[in-house]
Amino acid sequence: MSTGLRELVRFHLTGDGGGDDRREESGLRSALLAPYRDLSVLRYDFPLVLVERDDDGAIVRSLSSVVDGVLREIAPTGAEGERLRSHYLRLETAMRVLLSEGVEATLSELWGLAERKLLSESDETSAELLRDSLSRPGGAPRVDGEVIDCDDDTPARVFEHAWRAVQQERSRIALAEIDELLLKLSGILEADFQKSAEARDPKSLAGSMGDHVGDTFDFEAMSRVLRTVSSESSLSGSRRERIRSAISVLESQRFFEPAAEPVRDPGRAAAHSFVFDSCTRAWEIFRERIPEMVELVKAIGIAELELDNRYRESEHDALFDRFDETSLAPEDLALFPSYLVRLHDKDCEGSEKARCIEALSSGLPLKILVQMSDILGGPALANGQFTLGARGLQLAGMAVGMNGSFVLQSASSNLYQVRDRILRGLSYEGPALFSIFTGSVENAPGLPPYLEAASAMQSRAFPAFAYDPAAGPDWAARLDVAGNPQAEVDWPVHSFSYEDADLQRVSEEVAFTFVDFAASDKRYARHFAPVPPGDWNESLIPASEYLELADAEALDKVPYVSMVNGDDVLQKLVVDQQLIRAARRCSEMWRALQELGGIHNSHALNLLERERDVWEREKERELEELRERAVPAPASVAIQPADAIPAPAVEPEPEERSADEPYIETPRCTTCDECTELNGRMFAYDENKQAHIVDPSAGTYRELVEAAEACQVCIIHPGKPRNSDEPGLDELIRRAEPFN
Repeated sequence: MSTGLRELVRFHLTGDGGGDDRREESGLRSALLAPYRDLSVLRYDFPLVLVERDDDGAIVRSLSSVVDGVLREIAPTGAEGERLRSHYLRLETAMRVLLSEGVEATLSELWGLAERKLLSESDETSAELLRDSLSRPGGAPRVDGEVIDCDDDTPARVFEHAWRAVQQERSRIALAEIDELLLKLSGILEADFQKSAEARDPKSLAGSMGDHVGDTFDFEAMSRVLRTVSSESSLSGSRRERIRSAISVLESQRFFEPAAEPVRDPGRAAAHSFVFDSCTRAWEIFRERIPEMVELVKAIGIAELELDNRYRESEHDALFDRFDETSLAPEDLALFPSYLVRLHDKDCEGSEKARCIEALSSGLPLKILVQMSDILGGPALANGQFTLGARGLQLAGMAVGMNGSFVLQSASSNLYQVRDRILRGLSYEGPALFSIFTGSVENAPGLPPYLEAASAMQSRAFPAFAYDPAAGPDWAARLDVAGNPQAEVDWPVHSFSYEDADLQRVSEEVAFTFVDFAASDKRYARHFAPVPPGDWNESLIPASEYLELADAEALDKVPYVSMVNGDDVLQKLVVDQQLIRAARRCSEMWRALQELGGIHNSHALNLLERERDVWEREKERELEELRERAVPAPASVAIQPADAIPAPAVEPEPEERSADEPYIETPRCTTCDECTELNGRMFAYDENKQAHIVDPSAGTYRELVEAAEACQVCIIHPGKPRNSDEPGLDELIRRAEPFN
């Protein structure tokens, strides 16, 4: 063992002599993140467009899906369609670049800015072709809304937008009911008024006829005639007052505000706000508004009884006199808007944390968003006891344990994928907790927040899960961990290709572990030490393999992670034992979550093993009985010639997939929707919601290549083109090489 390697072994065991924190200058990052230095040139989930509910009921769309929708409408097959696709994809890239430069705009504004940018950068001929493509009928998006990238503000903006969409629908239903009650109650009072002496007064009669009548009509005479008719009111004084009181409460309520009021009554108080930055404050405001809620529920109940002519004073007066907050049923609370609370992990301490727990256990409609920018905490890793977002994870764990709260944990990079779950949680009648990791530029300099958030999910440091009490009666129905990448395994595995010292291409499968995630954090630099290429040998093994070894097997091995510097030069960094212990703890926590989600469940596996033993014993008993009952063989047996004895059946060799045929590594699919949105006839999901190619002839070779390039886990292999006449094949074949 060389002196240098001996020092690295000592570092691995003791942690003495680790690296420094000059990560920002070196640009060091996990080797698997090397292809993603410039996200503006990649097609992925972000940026997002916060749209009003479209035809599909969506409230958020990815920019790529919007552009793809336009192209499906206007781009024909053939050369003209390829030109349109090329121009619109350039337009999409220009919009991504503008956002990365800090531009804030709606989709329509950003679309126009990108068009002008492309035209200004093109020569006259190119500009004319571009202008022709971008001005096609139907060439503009059918939706609009604010466009956002993945950063620290993204969760708050997405959740507030989604929450408002849910509340608008709830307000629309509530206002329709209130308006109908007001109209009918006013009709009762109006009908009663028409029977009164006041309604038959000459001035009232003249006012009811309008100014156009003038002096042509004798209202005095008409009043005298009408006075001869019975003017007995059909309403008692108490009923009239009760209806007026109900109308007053319905008209003055502040929980639901019409979407657009042509002229706002200056004397009317502003509608209530339901968005807060403190759980304590939201709780206090909720308690303050309970009397108003009680009065509104009472008014609605009285109005419904009056309209059905079922109000009985002897029975209902006492009932409504006793009506208070204890009388509010869950369906009554479901009528009102929920409260959105936006918190950061540092806010979940002391009394605020206690208030959050109290709110989640109360069953009240509070929707709590907790954003976490740091899940590792400080580098005090004694015995692997890193924080792992302790505040947020503890809160999420307690919320799940309460059984009655909707809980969603995810990374900000995954918000588009869990958009339906977000809406389900915000629509849930009880409390809901959303724990979202956003990453921190300060802790991981040079790494975009999107990549840091995605790395946290990939490494199991911050796994995604959803707990929905309304989904069913048991854990199998309520808890879902399937949204995690390659949820069946300990660590996700990805293909990694690089060029070795002999300029030869090398491809290998690399697991992304907790160690890889921690390696991007500058605070943990001292837990890694670089290995000079001259000391690379068989004693060095990937950290993912080392984590699987027993202590005795690991004695002569040293774990490392693959990193690249700012020039994309491959480097190996030895990992110390403290971080290895932390990775093992992370793996244990992930396996516990897998079990709860029904993956590798020990109870199910033990039951299966017991049933297998019972089956084998029963089978052996049946065979033994058959042997005991068997008739002895005859003394002489006719010997058949050798050529008459049939040869044993030979299992056919499995048919190998042709290298020319396109295919998808379906078990590794993360259900990102990229390929199915690109061409739903070529790509489809199986019963496990994982993609496969159903008909390679249902689209173009370009679509296969673009799907492979867009795939986040690089599992789509385009093969060779089927149509030799397809335009641009030389370029497409060259682009397909890395994926075949």
